[in-house]
Amino acid sequence: MELAQNFQMNGGTGKTSYSSNSFIQRKGIDMTKPIIEEAILDLISEHSAASPSNTSRCLNIADMGCSSGPNALLIVSYIVEVLYRKFIVQWDGVHCDHSHPHPKILVFLNDLPTNDFATTFKSLKSFYDKLKGTCKLAGNDDGPQHQPCFVAGLPGSFYGRLLPDDSLHFVHSSYSLHWLSKIPQGIEKYNKGNIYMAKSSPAYVVEAYMKQFNTDFTMFLKSRSKEVVKGGRMVLTFLGRNNDGDPSSKECCYIWELLANALNYMLTQGKLKEENLHSFNIPHYIPSSSEVKSIIQSEGSFFISRLQTFEVTWDGEEEGIVCGNDDEQLYRSSNNVANCIRAATEPLLVSYFGEDIMDELFDKYREIIAARLSEDKSKHHCIVISMTRG
Repeated sequence: MELAQNFQMNGGTGKTSYSSNSFIQRKGIDMTKPIIEEAILDLISEHSAASPSNTSRCLNIADMGCSSGPNALLIVSYIVEVLYRKFIVQWDGVHCDHSHPHPKILVFLNDLPTNDFATTFKSLKSFYDKLKGTCKLAGNDDGPQHQPCFVAGLPGSFYGRLLPDDSLHFVHSSYSLHWLSKIPQGIEKYNKGNIYMAKSSPAYVVEAYMKQFNTDFTMFLKSRSKEVVKGGRMVLTFLGRNNDGDPSSKECCYIWELLANALNYMLTQGKLKEENLHSFNIPHYIPSSSEVKSIIQSEGSFFISRLQTFEVTWDGEEEGIVCGNDDEQLYRSSNNVANCIRAATEPLLVSYFGEDIMDELFDKYREIIAARLSEDKSKHHCIVISMTRG
């Protein structure tokens, strides 16, 4: 199954939409802001030093895998804040001369053609209104000639070319690159009873997932190497694992194992067909830091400026909140996790199992997650990489 044709997050702004259930991703973005700021400031500094006459030119940015909802413009807002409120002097040379034209920002929001771009575009007016205040603080007049940022949609798979050569200065992607371009070929007959890698999966399945991630991430890097200018930056964040051992370890696969349990329960209730369950696998892979580093070095177009890891709780709650026997907190946490996974996977699940069972499936999934969270507060391990185009 090609993701470009069959995969998207839940659109709209309803209770099961990605827009309403992407708080875990937002928390991850917030944790990477210092690395994004560092990359942008280094880019500006080197750009100004190399070509002072071009310091007021347009800065071209792409957010790849932007999805929809409030997170789609979160990074753009932050970059504008960095440029216009704190460090605009670096674009103007020696001092902040407000008569000098300030840099414009052209932002390409990229996702698959099936993505709900409309919901994001509806929020652009409030986004632009907020920017006006930022520009006033930077000394800009309040007029259309001083609009600092222009946003465009860019539908298409980032596992291929999207823009002309040397057209981007900065690329950002968050919580997207762990999604594969397709389900690894030929694994269905070897992975019955599972929907992802599991301890019961044969080596062939694990190797197929690893190979698909290697192929996809290499293609991503090759494509961006043509589009990003020399000295341009990329900051990428995705789910990872904190060891170089088995990719099918509990750490990587537990969230999908719990979903498999819910699907198998639905099978016992006669709510779905066995052949559909046996043919279903999640197009997802969680790499280790060393895997990511190795692929970047092998492809050779970018060098790593910074590679860090951090953890986010499954439910997006603060570190100090422990579920334990608090039924209210346990329900909220398990509901957060179930809704997050539903927002990300429901369209794919519907294409296999139909829409009618979704509410019952995710009610059962929430119950299973609650049992897990009552034992311990599980966490996602994340990798963030800042890279420079060589």
